[in-house]
Amino acid sequence: MFSRRHFIAGATLAGLSAPAIVRAQKLFRDFPFSLGVAAGDPASDGFVIWTRLAPDPMERHGGMPLSNVPVEWEVSPDSGFREIAAKGTVLARPELAHAVHVEVAGLKPDRPYYYRFTAGGERSLRGRARTLPGPGARVDALKFGVAGCQHLESGYYGTYRHMAREDLAFVYHYGDFIYEYQQDYLFPDGLPVRPVRRYAQRALFDLTDFRLAYSQTLLDIDQQAVRAQHAHLASFDDHEVINDWVSDVDNWRLDLPGNNPDAAPGDVFMLKKAAAMQAWYEHMPVRRALLPRGGMVAMHREFRYGDLMAMQLLDTRQYRDDQPCGDGFKPACPEVFAKDAEVLGKAQEQWLARNLSQGGATWNAIAQQVTMMSLDRRRRADEPEKIVNLDSWAGYEAPRQRILSRLAGLDNCIVLTGDEHQNFCGDLVQRDKVVGAEFVATSISSGGDGSDQRRGTDEFLKLNPELKFANDQRGYLVCEVNREAWQTHYMVVDRVTVPENSLSKRATGVVERGVAGVRMA
Repeated sequence: MFSRRHFIAGATLAGLSAPAIVRAQKLFRDFPFSLGVAAGDPASDGFVIWTRLAPDPMERHGGMPLSNVPVEWEVSPDSGFREIAAKGTVLARPELAHAVHVEVAGLKPDRPYYYRFTAGGERSLRGRARTLPGPGARVDALKFGVAGCQHLESGYYGTYRHMAREDLAFVYHYGDFIYEYQQDYLFPDGLPVRPVRRYAQRALFDLTDFRLAYSQTLLDIDQQAVRAQHAHLASFDDHEVINDWVSDVDNWRLDLPGNNPDAAPGDVFMLKKAAAMQAWYEHMPVRRALLPRGGMVAMHREFRYGDLMAMQLLDTRQYRDDQPCGDGFKPACPEVFAKDAEVLGKAQEQWLARNLSQGGATWNAIAQQVTMMSLDRRRRADEPEKIVNLDSWAGYEAPRQRILSRLAGLDNCIVLTGDEHQNFCGDLVQRDKVVGAEFVATSISSGGDGSDQRRGTDEFLKLNPELKFANDQRGYLVCEVNREAWQTHYMVVDRVTVPENSLSKRATGVVERGVAGVRMA
C-alpha cells in the first residue's frame, strides 16, 4: 500500500516536463542525499563516485517511490566547479535502493578532483577523490590510510573526523562496516555498561534489514566526512553477513549476545548472504564488476600506485573452508594442518601468484582481513599449550605456508590486516626466516575505549618474539611509503564513548627497503 507522499512523488516522476521549481517541491519530501557521497576504486584516469537517494533512510525503500529517478553528476578539478571535467546523468533504480555507481573516466592522473550529484533540484554534499599515478610512472612518495571494524553501539565515529583531515591518497577499509547484532551490555573492564547508541534492529536477516543497518551507519556525519574526503578501497569481512561466516557456512555462535543457537543450513544461509552482499554493494563506492552475481562478489582486485606500490586486495571469506576445531581461540587440532585446506580458494590463490610475479613495483602490499602471523594467544604463563585464533590464517597452516613461500621470493612485502580490534606490528616468519612484515590495524569503535595494553600483554609479547608492538586503543593506520622505507603510524584516540576525542601517534613501525623485518621507530 502506498502512502499519499509516495503517490505525489510517483506522479511527479511521471511528469518531469513540469517547471523545475515545481519538481523540486514535489519530488522529495526531505533532503535526498542524507547518506552522503563517496568515491572509490581509483584508477589513473578516474574513480567510482557513489550516492544513494534516501529522503527517509530508515523507512522501507528509503522513503523513495518505486520508480527510476535521474541523477545528474559532475566532476571538477576545482572545488568551486568553475571547470567541469566530466558530467552525465545516471538512473537511480529501486532494485538497488536508488544507489548510483558512476565509473568516471577520462581524468588526468595523480591529482585531486571534486564531485557532486543533483536530483530533483536538490544538490548533494561535495566529495573529493584523487586519481592514481599513470601505470608504471615513477612515484617517490605515497600516504594512505587503513581503517575498519566500526560497531555502532560500541562507540562514536569521531576518529573518522581526524582521518578525514589527513592528507591521504586513499583509504583501505578492511571490513566490518556494519555489525549484524545488538548488544544489551558492553564489558570494557569486566563490568556491564550500556552501549553508547543502539542499532535499530536486534539482528539482520533479509535485504531490508541489511539496508537499514547501512543507512543507520551512514547517517553518522563523521562517517560521511571521511568518505567524502578520501577515495576508499572497500572490502568486507564477517560482520557484513554474520560473525565468522565462511563460504556457505553459517557460524552463528552461542557466544554472541542475542544469537539463535540453530545455524541456518547452507542453502538458507546463502539466501541471507546474497541479501547481505547486495546491500554491501549498494552502499560501497565500487565498480559494477563487483555487483553480486548468484550471491557472490568478485571482491579481490589489484591497485598499482605507479612504480612505487602494487596492492593486492584479497577476499578471505567467500572461498575459505570452515574453521577447524570448532572455531574460536583454542589449541590447534590436527585439522589445522590439513594439506588440502583453503583460505583464498585455488582460483584466487593462482591470481595472487600471477600478480605477485609481475614485479614492477618497489613495494608489494597485500591488503586483507585476518591476521597472517600465527600468534600464540596465551596471556598467562600457567596455560599449558599454544592457543591460536582459528578464524585467522593460524587455523589454516598449509595455505599460510604457501603464501609465506610466495613472499619469501620477493622483496619488500607488506601485509595489511584488520579484524583484531587491536594494533599489532610484527614479522612474518617461515622456518626461522623473516619473509615480510604485517601491520594489523585496530578498530574505529569495536571494543569500546580500550586501553594502552590488555591485561597479560607482557606475557603475550614474550611468547611471540616476532611481534614488535601490541596496543588496545581505537584508531587507524597511516602508511607513509617512499622508495627507501615503509612507515606505518599507529594513530589512536583517547576515547570513543564520547562524540569528540583526542588523536595521538602511539607508535611507528618501519620496514627498510631490502630488509624483510620491521622495527619500531
